[in-house]
Amino acid sequence: MRVQLKLILDCEPDDAWRALRSPTVLQELYGPLLTLAPDSPMPTLWEPGAMQVTMKGVGVVSVGRQLLDLDFDLKRMPGVRILVDNGRPLSGPLALLDSWHHRMAVAPAPGQPGKTLYRDRLDITGPAAVALWMPLWTMWQWRGLRLTQMAPHWAFEPVQPDAPADAEAGPETGPKAGPKAGKE
Repeated sequence: MRVQLKLILDCEPDDAWRALRSPTVLQELYGPLLTLAPDSPMPTLWEPGAMQVTMKGVGVVSVGRQLLDLDFDLKRMPGVRILVDNGRPLSGPLALLDSWHHRMAVAPAPGQPGKTLYRDRLDITGPAAVALWMPLWTMWQWRGLRLTQMAPHWAFEPVQPDAPADAEAGPETGPKAGPKAGKE
């Protein structure tokens, strides 16, 4: 069974790729409905490799453990960057699935400069896939809504040590490191 999203995000592809690789953005994406508690310190940016996390509903009730097994596909198609999660649910209701294959891709939106084409695809198999498809589809709709809301705040402004301070800069402008929302 498959759950998919295809969105145009209001941000540059580089900003979307950085956000996609950010555990902080992932926490913001699902919060407050779902939080992730890692077994080891959370990295600043996801890198290829495996990590186990406990998922908690509304930050309190354990809903299972998940193995995140991340890799990047940067060569399949020029201009397209794909984050691949070949992990799997380890416990909880999702552990009833036989397989979990999640791919998230970012690319420049055709004919829309400054915007990102975002594609998100989850393939699941097993006897429980039919029963779990609707809850996962619902969660993916939430993902799509949250991604659309968050994307305009992902712009990155690198630190310019010699740049003069902007006297009229508000809290979300001026030189600083990290996405505008203060998340990396």
